[in-house]
Amino acid sequence: MASSLQFIDSQEGVDDAGRPIPTDQNVLQKHVAFFDRNHDGLVYPWETFEGFRAIGAGYLLSMAGAFFINLALSRKTRPGKYPSLLFPIEVKNIHMAKHGSDSGVYDSEGRFVPSKFEEIFSRFARSNTNALTSDELMAMLQANREPQDYRGWIASWTEWMTLYNLCKDNHGLLRKETVRGVYDGSLFEHMEKERAGAAAKKKA
Repeated sequence: MASSLQFIDSQEGVDDAGRPIPTDQNVLQKHVAFFDRNHDGLVYPWETFEGFRAIGAGYLLSMAGAFFINLALSRKTRPGKYPSLLFPIEVKNIHMAKHGSDSGVYDSEGRFVPSKFEEIFSRFARSNTNALTSDELMAMLQANREPQDYRGWIASWTEWMTLYNLCKDNHGLLRKETVRGVYDGSLFEHMEKERAGAAAKKKA
């Protein structure tokens, strides 16, 4: 799967339903925008659920993701607004919801930091310079922990372990190009198209 990924800096045109896709998003916004299924700038819990299902997550993981992600991020991305019981996430403000104890690959404005991305593999990839094992991934998470930042610890562990379980290869390795695809927003689109293609072949 990962070897066929192509990384891009912008999205252009329209989606499969003919809806316009924003072209001025930074990489963090693109990462989240996959879950904005109708491209209206807001991600609701049912869209988060649909996005998780589209990339192959099970029902329980998709439901948990929809609940906890929107509950945690909605208010942070809607400064100055009354809380909404629909828990929407505003894509344009997603940088306001960055948590601590992370890799630093996104800066405070949601821009990609190449040196921090390369550091993940130069510091922690020991058995394969272009991939992480589960043990190496845990070592990275422990190294990134900030003192008493328990929410950041949990958030980082959840994000990376979800990625590892969904995207590891047959050898239990999380490939560098796969991780790059998560950061620039291209991996989710690729996974959805790959799954749709596989489903179409089964029906043929």
